Amino acid sequence: MGKILIIDDERIVCETMSAALKRIGYDVHCKKTLQDGIEAAKSDNYDVVFLDVHLPDGNGLDQLRVIQSAPSFPEVIILTGYADPDGAKLSIKSNAWDYIEKPVEIDSIRLAVSRALQYRREKKNCQPAVTIKREGIIGESPAIVACLDLVARAANSKTNILITGEPGTGKELFARAIHKNSSRADMNFVVVDCGALPESLIESLLFGHTKGAYTGADRAEQGFIKHADGGTLFLDEIGELPLSTQKAFLRVLQERRFVPVGGTRETESDFRLIAATHRNLEKMVAAGQFREDLLFRLRSITIDLPPLRERSEDIKELTLNYMRALCDTQGIGLKGFAPEFFDILASYSWPGNVRELNSALEYTFAQTLYEQTIFSRHLPDSIRIRVARSTLKEQPQADKPQAVNVPSDPDNIPIPKWRDFRRSLINDGERRYLQDLISITSGNIKKATQLSGLSQPRLYELLRKYKITNR
Repeated sequence: MGKILIIDDERIVCETMSAALKRIGYDVHCKKTLQDGIEAAKSDNYDVVFLDVHLPDGNGLDQLRVIQSAPSFPEVIILTGYADPDGAKLSIKSNAWDYIEKPVEIDSIRLAVSRALQYRREKKNCQPAVTIKREGIIGESPAIVACLDLVARAANSKTNILITGEPGTGKELFARAIHKNSSRADMNFVVVDCGALPESLIESLLFGHTKGAYTGADRAEQGFIKHADGGTLFLDEIGELPLSTQKAFLRVLQERRFVPVGGTRETESDFRLIAATHRNLEKMVAAGQFREDLLFRLRSITIDLPPLRERSEDIKELTLNYMRALCDTQGIGLKGFAPEFFDILASYSWPGNVRELNSALEYTFAQTLYEQTIFSRHLPDSIRIRVARSTLKEQPQADKPQAVNVPSDPDNIPIPKWRDFRRSLINDGERRYLQDLISITSGNIKKATQLSGLSQPRLYELLRKYKITNR
């Protein structure tokens, strides 16, 4: 039938759900901690995972993509006893199958499993026979795999596509991948940066113009829309289009017909539209800066690209691929990397995403042109400083030595009570011990209990007390 994993620390929930699903014939397993659940998902082939949000050793939503990337790529259904709209939004954007609030009805659980398994079977049967052309898209994280799945599904349709994401996430790469995997691959792929169009010439550049349409128009010119006839028109940063142009372009989308500037006769263009933006178009609509009817037309299919910080597992592959390309340009072999080099890359937040990563690697490559091994010290100082500062901020204030001001009046020396002083030292020592323990064991609770001699319940109690996570 299907193999189900339940990750929930509430015994009643586990027993009730497990009994109900086993009666139908499902193979059901339960884990009561996030770490145990992740290990189980990675070591076995589960079809569906029920994941609680609030677990003793962490937040389930934080590890959602880790579980989704398990070898069987299970469908994940989020369970929570707390109504959280932001959590529901994150679950859906992270490609979770469903988000269910406790207490749940058994019929709802059965239906969710049934639908998830049906979807899983049909998705497996409908996998494309030919591997899609990635066009330079690097990564195997669940977030990127989900985006590539949308590329495969959308490529051969005529539907308009909107690609969203922060600057530097690769919106043009994905647009090119859609074009190259479509039946229009041999035709033009026309790129238009809407933010770079001179406002006085926007309509002329898009729609073309006739001879004499304006001063300096000494001959007729076809616009970008006509150049994309039979192919793909990619409007990058479409949120920068003026409202007047949005209105004119809306009609072009509806009719695929337009009149060049200065002309009187309509011309046609059979183009496929892909638009992209880093801006929130819904907020722009609310502010009167973007037409709502145009937004409806644009987002028939939406591909939301994840920032690099949400797919950190791809950083090493991205780095090796780009460094290999840089080495090839110089005709030299790939260099070696010190382990801490990748640790620094993974610790940085990359606000500029892949574009910033590539820029940092170009700097690093220039620093090590005649060296064999790349170390973290070869990275730009700005990155190393921000990582160092973030590390220092995580250290408890009690770890830092405090200056002692001795008053001139010996009768008013501010010394604490022995009991308070002793308690403070014990707390500081326990905190440092637990931080070292979690660091040494890489957050593996079983290893931590073996090394420390603490029971799991006691270890979790201490971790909660000092607000230490095992991630």
